[in-house]
Amino acid sequence: MPKIKTSRVKYPEGWELIEPTLHDLEAKMREAENDPHDGKRKCEALWPIFRISHQKSRYIYDLYYRRKEISKELYEFCLDQGYADRNLIAKWKKPGYERLCCLRCMQTRDHNFATTCVCRVPKHLREEKVIECVHCGCRGCASGD
Repeated sequence: MPKIKTSRVKYPEGWELIEPTLHDLEAKMREAENDPHDGKRKCEALWPIFRISHQKSRYIYDLYYRRKEISKELYEFCLDQGYADRNLIAKWKKPGYERLCCLRCMQTRDHNFATTCVCRVPKHLREEKVIECVHCGCRGCASGD
């Protein structure tokens, strides 16, 4: 008789410390996905999802790089299991991108004139003082603000 493969995941040490917060954020994500988007623009319906995804990634990034409260094994586990965005965290480690809201805001192919998003412009250089990014709803993620 063949062996039955189970998909049990072995959680690394320290998982029980961050698990409640990640489950709360997952519940918020499910709520945001199921939230009706009547009366909103097509892009505005995705803004809460982008914000929660950013919040989860920032939580894990801060625990590992700033507070040094989790191990490398747990950090890698979170990235591999999809609890955080690996590419976004890689950008946060580079100078000038410490406060980046999402990866779409820095891709030149998604914007007019092959530039970056308006939320990447420092506040003192903007003509309009209150702006919102079309992609994620960010109001300013330039590192100089």
